Order: sequence, then structure tokens, then C-alpha cells
Amino acid sequence: MGDERPKEEQRRTSTAVSRRAAAAAVWYLRAVTFVNLLSAVWVSLGQDLRRHNTEDYFTPYLLTAGFASGLFTAFLAVTMRRRKRAAWILNTVLSGLFLVLFAVAMSFPEIRRHAQNWISLALTAGFVAALVAGRREFYAKGDRANPKLAAAVAAGGLLVTSLLAALLVTVTNHAHDEYRSTFLDRWRYGTMRLVSLAADDERFAGITTPGWVDVAVNILSTLLLVAVLYAAFRSRKAVDPLTEDDEARLRALLDKHGERDSLGYFALRREKSVVWSPTGKAAVAYRVIGGVSLASGDPIGDPEAWPGAIEPWLAQAREHGWTPAVMGASEEAGTIYARHGLDALELGDEAVVEIADFTLEGRAMRTVRQAYNRVRRAGYTVRVRRHADIPDDEMAYLLERADDWRDGATERGFSMALGRLGDPADGQCVMLECTDADGELKALLSFVPWGPHGLSLDLMRRDRDADNGLVEYMVIELLQRAAEIQITQVSLNFAMFRSVFERGSRLGAGPVLRLWRSLLSFFSRWWQIESLYRANAKYRPIWEPRFLLFEKSGDLPRIGVASARAEGFLEAPGLPKWLHRTHLESRR
Repeated sequence: MGDERPKEEQRRTSTAVSRRAAAAAVWYLRAVTFVNLLSAVWVSLGQDLRRHNTEDYFTPYLLTAGFASGLFTAFLAVTMRRRKRAAWILNTVLSGLFLVLFAVAMSFPEIRRHAQNWISLALTAGFVAALVAGRREFYAKGDRANPKLAAAVAAGGLLVTSLLAALLVTVTNHAHDEYRSTFLDRWRYGTMRLVSLAADDERFAGITTPGWVDVAVNILSTLLLVAVLYAAFRSRKAVDPLTEDDEARLRALLDKHGERDSLGYFALRREKSVVWSPTGKAAVAYRVIGGVSLASGDPIGDPEAWPGAIEPWLAQAREHGWTPAVMGASEEAGTIYARHGLDALELGDEAVVEIADFTLEGRAMRTVRQAYNRVRRAGYTVRVRRHADIPDDEMAYLLERADDWRDGATERGFSMALGRLGDPADGQCVMLECTDADGELKALLSFVPWGPHGLSLDLMRRDRDADNGLVEYMVIELLQRAAEIQITQVSLNFAMFRSVFERGSRLGAGPVLRLWRSLLSFFSRWWQIESLYRANAKYRPIWEPRFLLFEKSGDLPRIGVASARAEGFLEAPGLPKWLHRTHLESRR
């Protein structure tokens, strides 16, 4: 991943030798993982590998056929790549003990005479030497609660899996003298099978099970091992949540510099943490999800102080083994992030409407104008108010209707969503309430402040039974009545891959671009990628590009999953609800 620590610390401890040694240790584990997994599916290779690890033969450290051993070494390779100190300690202890036992065994002539054993000894010694030489590169800290959590998972998991194993043995036991075995015997038998497939059956009279049962029980032990390893090596989920003092300081920076970034106000989402520059003139707000330190938008505050906040954010991510990433950064911020070693990928464009340039006149706006007039003739009206001007009882009613119109149980949004509605601290937010001819509420739009004279769309809700075009009607009403609340610009939705749709439909577009546009159009059936672009384009906005910042292209899949979880499209896979991050309210 390259060098992953603050520059001063790098100069003090990291060397070219230590970096190469650390990389060699990681690649050794990757190679062993490949061989272990390959031997599990390639029967003849697995048999050869087992034959070379019996009697007077030894294989190198961790090299043994099987899915369980492959998963174990893969896990160690991943954690070592993330520079986890705990993984380095575990590998050093295990490989060191293995090397000592190997060296002692080599004192026997029957062991020494096999060339394979000398090769295995050399590879193991090389791995240990790489660990020692590269020790400075493994600095990432885990959560302090990891040892206790791992012990609890091990104890509780062993109890649960052993009981499941005993139940499975009881159900499938077909011994003719099964009356000789008690439940305690079957529990002990299942526990032994959790440890090894080669348990001594003669010790358990009255127990005979099919072969698949023994394998199933052993698979349970593999899953338990993975759970314990995850608990032992998991990254710290967060450092410090956003405090009241942090929020007050962020609001002060937004008052001074909030007009620079339309996404700035969303830094006030309260599940985020914040890193400050030494001067306190800039900050990076982020959230840790799945080992990814995910920031959004530009740093808050004075651009000259941005590097002072970016550097400690990156240092903190590396200290804890997190993967740093930024969603939705502007070109200005992306340029500064790039100076700190991050690469950029254009995600799409943000639609920004300048009030002074907006008009419904002209042939290009004919369709929009007709839709607007149709909704207006149907008797719909729009009320525009600051949140602070809405009485408490009316706000409670608006919140109730917004919840009723929400699509699904999970709120969505992170980079362009505040995650709450009606909070007293957000009094400068703007609410649009649309009612029909009978005075019944049919739709809501909420905007957050973008500096003193701008708004950024936060939340959009409508009654599904209302007429089509209601949201467009409300947006146009806001643009036409902007003088009432003294705003000059409005940021609407973000359109992913907007340039692909626009350029891909032009005459002369190349085959690659047309194919890319076709794929995005296909996926738009489920994710509304193209329709969102079309919905924004009708206002003829200024398109402001937004970027994803990352350190290494190999991290993109992990960042993509973390981003999807942050936006509410995914939950933590394979984990029970009580282990999930809390889903806070956010924008649909």
C-alpha cells in the first residue's frame, strides 16, 4: 500500500529494507494461502501436500492443505497487509516457535537427510527474518476491547457450537448400542470433532455418525475460528464522536467559510467524528465503516488550513489500520488531497442552479413550463419557511408525514444528507410544504444552509398518490421565490456518471463510451442513475464535478462497500443486528 505513516515518523523509523521485508512477509502468506486453497480443490495436489507433511517430512510455516488453513492464512495476509500490530505479534510468536521446533528436529539424522526439510527450514527462517526486519511497518492499533471480545466470542462460541455438535450427533447417531452413550458423552464427542477430524472414536462407546456429520461439525469450528480472529483483529470503529463543542466549532467555521462547499453543512451529521488542524481553522469530518475512514465533501474551514487537518486525519487512519477515502470532494479539495498521496476518480456531477440565470422562458424549457403550469392549475400551493419559524406542533405534524412517506425502514444518505429533521439546532434550514386544493399536505422538501445565500437539498418526501411533477413544481417555486429568503444559489441532487450519459448520447461517441452508457442505463432500472441525471438536467444547472479520493486502486471494492453501507444501501454482511452500526436518519 506504500508507506502509510506520518512523514516525521517515517523518517525516524521506516527504511527501504523494512518496507521490502514487510512486503515479503505479506506475499509469503498470500502464496501459502493460494497453495492451501488450491490443494483443497485439487485432490491429487492435496494428497501430495499431506504426504509431504507426515512422518519425517515437514512443510514450511502454515503450508497445509485445506479450506480452513487457507482461510486462516488469507485472514493473516489481509491483516498483515493492513499493518496490524496484533497480526505481526501472532505471526512472530507462531513462526518463531515453529522455527525453534524445526531446528531441534533437524538435529535428528532421519530428518536431516530429506532435502524438502532443508527447503522448508529455509522458507520458514526467511519468513521469520522478514517479520523481524519489517517490524517497524506493523504499527496499526486494534480496538482495546479486542482481547476481551475475542475471549467472549471464543467462550460463547465454543459453548454454542459444541451444543450444536452434540445435538447433531444425537440426531444422526446410528450405533447399535447407542444406549451406552449419554448426552454428556455426545457433547464431549462433538467437542472433540470441533478440534479435529481425527478424534479417537474408541473412547466413545455407543456413538457412530455418518462422515458428513464429522465434516459439518469441523466446519462449525472453522467458522468459530474466523469469528474469534475477526474479534481479535478488528479495527477500532471510531475515535471520538462529534461532541457539542465540536459541533459549535464546526458551525463557527461554516459561518465564515460555509459558502465554499455546498456539502459543508452535512459535516454536522452526529454519527461522524472530526479531526482538527493544529490552528483549529480547518477540520475533516469522517465516519469509520468496515475499516474505512470515510470523509465526505471538502474539509471545513479556511482552505489554507486544510493540509493541517488532512495530515492528522491520514495519520490517524494509518495508526488504526483504516483505509482513508473521501466521497464527493470538489476539484479544489481533490487537488489538495492528491498532494497528500491520494488518487482521484470522478464520481459524477452536482447540479447547482444560479437563481439569476434561471428562467422558465424559451423553447428549451417548454416541457418544464407546461408541467409546472399543469400542477399549479390543479390547485397545489407551496409554503416556504425557515425551520425556526415553524411552530413545534406543526413541525411534529410534518415529521409524522415525512415518516409516513419514507420508502422502507432504512433512511439513506451520508455525503449529501443531514440525517435528521426538525432539530432545534438546524433553525436556518428551509422547509417547503406543498398542499393540494383541499389544503392537505402532499409533499415536503428540506434544504440546509450553504453559506449565507445558498441552499443544498437535504430531504425529499411526497405522497405516492399525489400528482406527478409535484417535486419539480416545488423546486421551481423555490427558485422563483428565492428573494423571500434571500438566496442566490441552490444545490440539487448529485448525478453519478453524468458525463457518460451526456457524451454517450452524442453523435460520434466511441464504442467504449456507448457500451459504458448502455451498462449504466441497464442498472438504472434498479438504482435510478440515469433518471436522476434527467431530473436534474431539466433545470439547466451548472454541473460541478465531484470526486472519490483513495490511496490505492485495490482498495476501491472495500471503499465501495463502505460507501454503500454509509448511504444505507447495504448492511454489514453476515453479522447479527446487534453487531451492526446504528442506522441513523439520513436523506433518501
